[in-house]
Amino acid sequence: MQVFRQKAMSYDRSKAQAENNRMSESNKQVIHAFIEDVLNKGLFNRANDLVKEDFVELDPLPGQQQGREGLKAVIHALRTAFPDMHWVVIEMVAEDEKVVTRFEWTGTHRGVFLGIPATGSSVKVKGVVIDRLENGMMTDSRILMDTMGLMQQLGVIPAPPPAG
Repeated sequence: MQVFRQKAMSYDRSKAQAENNRMSESNKQVIHAFIEDVLNKGLFNRANDLVKEDFVELDPLPGQQQGREGLKAVIHALRTAFPDMHWVVIEMVAEDEKVVTRFEWTGTHRGVFLGIPATGSSVKVKGVVIDRLENGMMTDSRILMDTMGLMQQLGVIPAPPPAG
């Protein structure tokens, strides 16, 4: 009887792990779609299929409103300031309802960004975002990116002196 219970428990764990793997892979597909369609192509209405209406940005940009519309507005502002903005996934890991993405985006500063007039500078910005999804839709997000490096590339703050 003990052997039967162990096999049943092992089967249940394997079944649960398989379900978590399916959910994780499905969630990664949602994030890939968001990056490609919304961020890279500027298809803002596609966010309606991928982001919950009451979406929460846990670390919002200055002035960013909460909700799906707030997220769309900040992405629109970014794409206006950097019209050739392109995001690339460097690494993506998912477990259960969370997806962690290490990314890099590039663009040319051709419009006002956070009050900074266009500089014409090309930028490359690295970062990490942690997204949580429910029922195949993004519910909240925490994005951490190299804002200091971005400001240095735009010439707003001086770059550090060379080492040595």
